[in-house]
Amino acid sequence: MHILWLRRPRASAPGTRRNPSCPMNTSLYIARRLSFGREGRSSTPAVKAAVTAIALSVAVMLASLSIVSGFKREITEKITGFNSDILLSADPSVSRDMELSDNLLHLTPALEKILDDSPDVTQYALQTSIPAILKTPDDFKGIYLKGVVDTAQARFLRRNMVEGRLPSFSSEADADKVVLSRLAATQLGLRAGDAVDTYFITDDVRVRRLKIAGIYDSHFEAYDDVLAFADVDVINRLADLGPDTGSSLQITVSDFSRLDEITDSLRLSLFRGIERGELPAVYRLDNARSSGAGYFRWLSLLDMNVIVILSLMTAVGCITLVSGMLIMILDKRRFIGLMKAMGMRTSRLRRVFVYLAVRVTVRGLLIGNAVGLGLLWLQERTHFLRLDADSYYIDFVPVAIHWEDVVLLNAGVILIVYLVMILPSRFVARISPAETMRSE
Repeated sequence: MHILWLRRPRASAPGTRRNPSCPMNTSLYIARRLSFGREGRSSTPAVKAAVTAIALSVAVMLASLSIVSGFKREITEKITGFNSDILLSADPSVSRDMELSDNLLHLTPALEKILDDSPDVTQYALQTSIPAILKTPDDFKGIYLKGVVDTAQARFLRRNMVEGRLPSFSSEADADKVVLSRLAATQLGLRAGDAVDTYFITDDVRVRRLKIAGIYDSHFEAYDDVLAFADVDVINRLADLGPDTGSSLQITVSDFSRLDEITDSLRLSLFRGIERGELPAVYRLDNARSSGAGYFRWLSLLDMNVIVILSLMTAVGCITLVSGMLIMILDKRRFIGLMKAMGMRTSRLRRVFVYLAVRVTVRGLLIGNAVGLGLLWLQERTHFLRLDADSYYIDFVPVAIHWEDVVLLNAGVILIVYLVMILPSRFVARISPAETMRSE
C-alpha cells in the first residue's frame, strides 16, 4: 500500500504566492490517489460489478427515454400528417348564412386577419376532401380523396411510401396521379402504375380515370382504409370550388406541447369575431390531441413504464454501488486505521469514500453512455430492431435522442449516488485504529 504522508504546509512569507499545485481538498486528493484494489491488482470484483451495474443502468435508462421520445415523435407526426395540428371547419347547423349550409369553409378576410394576428399560428392552408368510389372490374371501394396542400403533408407521405413515388402535384403532368394506401390497394388488387376508374360524388356523379403513382402505408388502419391523396387543384375543379373555399382549414402551430392552450386561445378569438359580426358562421376546432386521443392515451402509458424503468435501474445501480463501497471500506480498514492514527478526522475519511463512489459512478457513466448512445445511433440509422406494426403502429423501434435529457440523466445519477453514499460512508467511523493495527 502507498502511504500518504499528510504534512501541514509551511507558512509562506508575506508577499509570496502559495503553490497552486498544493491540494486544497484533502479528501478529494486522497480519493484521486487511492486505488480501487490492493497493490499490484486492478479493481476488485465488487468495484467491477458496481461499474457494470451503473453502465448497464444508464444504457437502459437512455434507451427508455429515447425510445419513448421516438414513439411520441412518430405517432404525433402520423396524426398531424393526416389532420394537421389544428383542423378548422364550418358548423352549418349554427350558420348565419344559408349559403354556408353546404359544409364548406370560406376563407374570408376577417378569418384571415384573426389567423394572421395569432402569434402561435405559423401556417394555414385550405384543405379539400371529397367522397369517391374506386372501381375495378372485380371490386369497388369508397374513400375520401384528400388534396395535398403543403410541404409537411408531402413530406409525411414521402416518409411512408412503400411503392412507387410521390407525384409532384404542382405540375400539370401529375395532375391525374393519386397516392393510395396499401390497405386499399390490397383490397382492390392494385399496384403502383395501375389506372383505376374513380367516381366522384358531388352534386352529380363524375367519372375520371386516375393513375396510381404511389402506395403509402402509415400502419394507421383507421386512416389508411378511407384516405387517398391527390392534387388539391384537381379536387377543387371536380367539386366546383373557388380558390377561397374548401372543406376545412389546416393550421400549424409553433409549439405542439401547448396545442390545447393554443386551440382554446384561437377558439376565443373566433367567438369574439362572431360577436362583433365579422364572421358569418360558428367554426369547429379539432386539434391532433382530440382527434388522436386514443393514440395519445397509449403514449401516456409508455410514460408510466419509463418512470418504473428509471426507478428500478436507479435502485439496482445504487444497491450494487453501496455493496461495492462497503466491501471496499472493509478492504481498506488498515488504510482507514492508519489515517485516523495520523490524526485525520472521520468526516474527511467519509468524504474520501463518497468521492470514490462518484469516481466509480463516472467510470460507469462513461461506459454506459458510450454503449447506450452508440446502439441508439445505430438503431436510428439502420432500424435493425423491428416491431409488429399491427400492435405498435410502427414497424421499427423509433429512437429520438434529446441531448438535454442525456445531460440531466447523467447529472441526476451523480447527484443520487452522492446522496446515497453518505449512509454507507458512516461505517468508516466504526473502524478503530487500535483494532486494525492489532488485526494486522
